[in-house]
Amino acid sequence: MQNNYTIPSQTSIGHVHLKVADLKRSLDFYHGLLGFEITQLYGDSAAFISAGGYHHHIGLNTWQSKNATPPPGHHTGLYHVAILYPTRRDLAIIFKRLSDAGYPFDGASDHGVSEALYLSDPDKNGVELYWDRPRQEWPLTTIGNIDMFTKPLNLQDLLKTID
Repeated sequence: MQNNYTIPSQTSIGHVHLKVADLKRSLDFYHGLLGFEITQLYGDSAAFISAGGYHHHIGLNTWQSKNATPPPGHHTGLYHVAILYPTRRDLAIIFKRLSDAGYPFDGASDHGVSEALYLSDPDKNGVELYWDRPRQEWPLTTIGNIDMFTKPLNLQDLLKTID
């Protein structure tokens, strides 16, 4: 096997499929709160949801997990699914929507290349809601590498984009 293989630059991650304990509860979060569209339901055991009419960005199912408890912390598995918003204003709108609904956040960070909100879905799957700054604004080291960091996100400044 060649060690110099590089994945094509246009490659993207198409969708994530999550095992959930209660489909209705998950749809209340992903569809009701986050606003994903339901593209297909399989009775009361699975749903496919998307943004903008794509066949699905997220699959939710109870096939092996109906009424199950979340996995314990500090074990292997999904850390979070990251949902990319097109603009900073869109991130501010979902932040305000979730805040107004009283939904708890796990954190909010400025990573230099992006700004992100962190929360957990009803099954304790990590969810990152973020937007990317334009590439020309990404911080770089003196030798030109991306210089990501984690600093607190200024939420008041974020909200100013929707005032």
